[in-house]
Amino acid sequence: MNKILVIGCMITFSLQVNAQNDTTARNLNEVIIQENRIQIPFSKQSRNISVVDRQQIETSPARSLQEVLSFVPGVDVRQRGVSGVQADIGIRGGSFEQTLMLLNGIKLSDPQTGHHMMNIPIPLVNIDRIEVLKGPASRIFGQNAYTGAVNVITSLSDTRSLRLQGYGGDFGMKGINLAGSLPAGKYKQNLAISYDESNGHQYNSDYQVSNIFYEGGLDLNANNAIRGMIAYTDRTFGANGFYTSAFPDQWESIQTTLGALSHTFNDQSFSINTRLYGRRNVDEYRLRRNEPSFYQNNHTSDVFALETNGSYKSKLGVTGFGLELRKEQIESNNLGNHERSLTGIFLEQLVNLGEKTDVRAGVYSNYYSEYGWKHFPGLEVGFQASKALRLYSGIGSSFRIPTYTDLFYVGPTNIGNPELQPEEARSFEFGGKWTHASWRGELVYFNRYSESVIEWTRTSSELPWQPQNFNEVAFNGVEASAYYRVNPNSKTVQVKELMFSYNFIDANFTSQPGLESRYALTALRNQLIGGVLVGLGEKVEWNTKIRYVERISLDPYFLLDMRVDYNRLGKLGCFAEASNITNTDYIEAGTVQMPGRWFRAGIMVNLE
Repeated sequence: MNKILVIGCMITFSLQVNAQNDTTARNLNEVIIQENRIQIPFSKQSRNISVVDRQQIETSPARSLQEVLSFVPGVDVRQRGVSGVQADIGIRGGSFEQTLMLLNGIKLSDPQTGHHMMNIPIPLVNIDRIEVLKGPASRIFGQNAYTGAVNVITSLSDTRSLRLQGYGGDFGMKGINLAGSLPAGKYKQNLAISYDESNGHQYNSDYQVSNIFYEGGLDLNANNAIRGMIAYTDRTFGANGFYTSAFPDQWESIQTTLGALSHTFNDQSFSINTRLYGRRNVDEYRLRRNEPSFYQNNHTSDVFALETNGSYKSKLGVTGFGLELRKEQIESNNLGNHERSLTGIFLEQLVNLGEKTDVRAGVYSNYYSEYGWKHFPGLEVGFQASKALRLYSGIGSSFRIPTYTDLFYVGPTNIGNPELQPEEARSFEFGGKWTHASWRGELVYFNRYSESVIEWTRTSSELPWQPQNFNEVAFNGVEASAYYRVNPNSKTVQVKELMFSYNFIDANFTSQPGLESRYALTALRNQLIGGVLVGLGEKVEWNTKIRYVERISLDPYFLLDMRVDYNRLGKLGCFAEASNITNTDYIEAGTVQMPGRWFRAGIMVNLE
């Protein structure tokens, strides 16, 4: 363990810094879910949504967004290595290609491959909250929101602040995170920088990850505002077992750049947001790290998009509308040079039927240059049975287009299929939300049926994997969760948060005889997550997290993680984390053996 960090913790414990109230302990029912058109408070949503706020992010035993998401019910995180150097995210048994990632509503999907979905150029310290929408989200966010969507939210501050974190740990792990807010008159701006590195927990698993994120915003007057953002991430890592176990010296280096500019007009009855954004991803992959001439892929993908989204309040309710223009292109020595364009149209209506019932219906229609017109309707109904209990139900359609890797990749163990068609699914869910005092609970059943899921298959272990459109796939699942939170007080020992969730998914695959499936039979079956955050006095917080994960045809595993914070909200604090305390032997993705018991510790400086 890094001696400097340990000494820093000892010094911090000797300081007498006044405790601060945890301003992140907001009322979740009042949080407005950041969809692109009709925005509804969490308490009035007729969807299965999880929100991870700043307090949960800061107290979780996690150093990356990927690790934070692993504690969200119904989300299946499959890491290759530690600290989120690369991870695949699935929702409700879906694959990593079927989840849409967003940053402040901006789509981060990459036309090359879903493996780049989590190349999010923002340090964890700058995230305000994370919204996870489970179920079909194409009507809300468009293409590729097949089984759900994850929206990472940042916020601009009115006050000056500076936050600095440094840490070190096993495997030569060390990192530093810096986030500052420096408003100048009416102009608000944030800057965040981070750097993380490790020697790796096994042979050829070292990594270096750098992030820089800047955003600014200006309120022009009471109705108009502009906001801009530019971000960059560089991820370079040894990729032992990432894509095949036959070549332990795999290596990859990825650089992602994101820029966006938006304008918002808002008055009492009408609002509209127009934004322009672009994303570039540069990917260099080597089968042998020090022999690029043996086998090397170089890909550069670009996405350019213009979106307009708005809402109008009238006697009929709230009308949402939107238009999306998107162009995707790639230059690659393996996949070739390709481009495609999309036009999408959104239309939806929210209507209140009396005081207890509301209906929200809409359709997303798009035209892809390669596949023509597709239409995806959806409907949600909510019923406020009592002050504490809300019942809801919904149906919807979703789809995902093949990536360029699905279509054109040529390699020693994988080969694409240019005849692939988009995935399409029909989904249904029914659930109930219960809220009383400091408690919140939810129970939901869902069903998803598809006749065209894209799955990598092969007929023999001696042949390469190739994607096919499956004939028939059905998912049925149940999610149950309970959550408790209270504001901190002066008690010597206080349970601040308590959470428990259980997910069960039954997957029924009908495939052609003699075909071996690569991803379908690794879908989530049973998932149990528990956690308790205990306050010890005014300054110490102790968070314990457990996870039990079982996937189809794979061995189940149990993980225990802990984190202790001292003076987290004060001027100077420190923390210590222990991951996989039970020293469990497990694999989440590919053939990457995850580490056994390991530790991290660090210091935090908060200045205002």
